[in-house]
Amino acid sequence: MPRPDAPEGALRALLSEPTPNPTRVAALLDGLDHAARVAALRGMRSSQLRALFDSVDGCAGFDLDYLVPAHFAPNRAVHHIGRNSLPVFSAFEKRFYRLNARKELGGANFQTLSAVTGPGYFVARADPARSEILIDYQQLPAEAPPGWPPIRGNETGISRLVYGHMLDTLRRVSQHVSIGSASRDGKPLGAYFALCRVEPLT
Repeated sequence: MPRPDAPEGALRALLSEPTPNPTRVAALLDGLDHAARVAALRGMRSSQLRALFDSVDGCAGFDLDYLVPAHFAPNRAVHHIGRNSLPVFSAFEKRFYRLNARKELGGANFQTLSAVTGPGYFVARADPARSEILIDYQQLPAEAPPGWPPIRGNETGISRLVYGHMLDTLRRVSQHVSIGSASRDGKPLGAYFALCRVEPLT
């Protein structure tokens, strides 16, 4: 159990309030260094991931430059350390990169079972109707950074069970942290995940 004065305990306390205050959550996370931010996210309960997602609905401006800076060259990856609401294998990474001449990002998932589930490639785009980013597993990038696994679809084998027909909705929390919710065929799955962008970016 995290100490109340530790980053994990402080974040849990904020998200356990009846109506979590997104401004206070952002201030706490922005005041931490990268290691402490990751520790705070990894210490969240599944119910608190949902509370965080709900609390930041419509709160902060969000665009693709947050995930990958605009000046980054195509195929230069930015790592986002993740924690999801699964009871096991909850630690993972999403890595994003710019695509040539497109207003979209490519990306994939990196986690312990990637050799079994597949890399889970996706295309990320801004939602034109809301301040959110959509991560679409039904679209595949045309290319990937050197050394990454081969691009393959998400609609066959075990990949279908994990990533098939999936669409994630991502919302901004703070300068480095975002929160997402997963849906399949337009139906929310009740599955949530938090991401922390690796710093520094150069």
